[in-house]
Amino acid sequence: YEVSEDSFFQNMLNFYNFSAKVMADQLRKPPNRDQWSMTPQTVNAYYLPTKNGIVFPAGILQAPFYARNHPKALNFGGIGVVMGHELTHAFDDQGREYDKEGNLRPWWQNSSLEAFKNRTECMTEQYSRYTVHREKVNGRQTLGENIADNGGLKAAYNAYKSWLQKNGEEKRLPALGLTNHQLFFVGFAQVWCSVRTPESSHEGLVTDPHSPDKYRVIGTLSNSRDFVEHFGCPLGSPMNPGKHCEVW
Repeated sequence: YEVSEDSFFQNMLNFYNFSAKVMADQLRKPPNRDQWSMTPQTVNAYYLPTKNGIVFPAGILQAPFYARNHPKALNFGGIGVVMGHELTHAFDDQGREYDKEGNLRPWWQNSSLEAFKNRTECMTEQYSRYTVHREKVNGRQTLGENIADNGGLKAAYNAYKSWLQKNGEEKRLPALGLTNHQLFFVGFAQVWCSVRTPESSHEGLVTDPHSPDKYRVIGTLSNSRDFVEHFGCPLGSPMNPGKHCEVW
């Protein structure tokens, strides 16, 4: 497609038009298992069910997600949770429909499906209670990403504990007054700091499969017993409601 030197808006229209044509061209054709879904500079990551693999473009391998000189607690809480998130997508409400070879077919036992349904219902109800500008989050629309957020945090924290067992405790960062276990959860939370206009927030609630950034943090951490333990959240407080939704 053509790129103009003086019209950013037209360039975006051309790009979206080109992307739509590429997507439409794939209809009724065998899936291209080698196709990349993102550019190398994209700050994102994804799970590819047709190859049963996870992809991390170079763009996300930088702060605040990762840096070589960061404490391991921050890296595990940042890029580590993202890795766990993408791995968990293989077992969310959509990824579970693909087998290990990337074929779309049912492979779970009925008992597993029933248990999965029961566990995910808790999470659907939890996130549906959250609101942004008096507009409710769609807990069913965001279910897959919420499963991945919660599973990713748990997997990354377990990985951090395994690292500590092999390498010993890290030095604590001065002046923060945080343990490294607390720093792990801060590392997770800080990557989702954002500011959105009411209009942008509304668009996200309608179209985005992810929960709003605020609730990606609050919802996930309030389900984490490890977070509750290390921050000493009293039972019945907003971050320790007593009922923790857990799928994986």
